[in-house]
Amino acid sequence: MVTYNINLENKTVLVTGAAGFIGANLVKRLLNDFDSIKVIGVDSITDYYDVRLKEERLSELAKYGDRFVLIKGNIADKNIIDSIFQEYAPQVVVNLAAQAGVRYSITNPDAYIESNIIGFYNILEACRHNEVEHLVYASSSSVYGSNKKVPYATDDKVDNPVSLYAATKKSNELMAHAYSKLYNIPSTGLRFFTVYGPCGRPDMAYFGFTNKLLKGEKIQIFNYGNCKRDFTYVDDIVEGVVRIMQHAPEKKVGEDGLPVPPYKVYNIGNNSPENLLDFVQILQEELISADVLPADYDFEAHKELVAMQAGDVPVTYADTTALEEDFGFKPHTSLREGLRKFAAWYKEFYG
Repeated sequence: MVTYNINLENKTVLVTGAAGFIGANLVKRLLNDFDSIKVIGVDSITDYYDVRLKEERLSELAKYGDRFVLIKGNIADKNIIDSIFQEYAPQVVVNLAAQAGVRYSITNPDAYIESNIIGFYNILEACRHNEVEHLVYASSSSVYGSNKKVPYATDDKVDNPVSLYAATKKSNELMAHAYSKLYNIPSTGLRFFTVYGPCGRPDMAYFGFTNKLLKGEKIQIFNYGNCKRDFTYVDDIVEGVVRIMQHAPEKKVGEDGLPVPPYKVYNIGNNSPENLLDFVQILQEELISADVLPADYDFEAHKELVAMQAGDVPVTYADTTALEEDFGFKPHTSLREGLRKFAAWYKEFYG
């Protein structure tokens, strides 16, 4: 087990993507857990998906008064990032802002280069010039591409991305490594595996399927249902992030007298992939149970098994050994429990 070397009390923490699904949940958790923390959130609040969801998350965060400051802006704008560091001097940075989604990257590549490459570069530069104690950033399970070896371990080769989104996330890890080496910036990358939960992203299968079923539209199940996903409940992701934030990789000097990069990468996943057909079955049951759909809903008439989509992979499966050994934690929320909470939230939010 590592020892925590960063005390988050009395710290200023910058969270990019603070109106996003993981970002908003993380900010809330930090403000609840640490009485004297100040969180600066930055988010461009794009309309990539229904902005009402982002507004809902931000309305929750507004309850914390001046302990949370939201700056509306794009991390690809260097002036905005520089001014945030100048004014607030954050000691810990969590970069979650990114253009997400594999399929969208096939049709809208510009958004990924802007946010995930230029935006991340701006964050690295700001960390370099402001002596940040720890940079934590979101990578993705998509960096594993269609690796045949499962479960995916962080020391596996990840040189064959199957989408531009995956390529940008791998680039983030490479850029962070270079900055850790050159400027001794402690950085930790987190490969998240299929995150889901209440008030999540509508472009994710569980949310999109629910919207379609409610409208009486057909849902498409890719690779004829032969896909497996390591679904990870958002609270488990946040638990992992909060623990990791409190331990920056140690600075060391190598035999050549130069810094050994204070750099780590962890998987945060459920370590138990679920077959897509089983996932759809559980989702159906929980939507009926929460009264989102009627008990006699004809699911069979609304399901279509289709071929694999470009950019998709057949399986995601996290090896979480390093996370368990270093932080004594692994995600544990069952898919049924997580989808039950989502269905209850959906019923309440959409009435």
